[in-house]
Amino acid sequence: MANQKSDVLRGTLDLMILRTLELTPLHGSGLAQRLVQVSGGALEVGPGSIFPALYRLEHKGLVKGRWGESESGRRARFYALTAAGRKRLGVEKENWEKMVLVIGRVLS
Repeated sequence: MANQKSDVLRGTLDLMILRTLELTPLHGSGLAQRLVQVSGGALEVGPGSIFPALYRLEHKGLVKGRWGESESGRRARFYALTAAGRKRLGVEKENWEKMVLVIGRVLS
């Protein structure tokens, strides 16, 4: 079971995307690769999840997309955090930290 990939908890994908984009703008595939990398391979988010989440966040004004060229020379849409996205990230991180404490108490 140690090799089994974890499902992304409902509602946490947006938070992870915002946090990852806080560091640098990325295209969808690069973002998915970065999540695999920082999770040590425990998370694998496919295009069917990552792109709808990016579109949803862009629609909410939390990220902004612009067209550019990927490392492989292909045209790709790069997403960056907006000021509203930075503010939301701060709130969501605080909420997540509180929830982790509460769940920890319940499991203890």
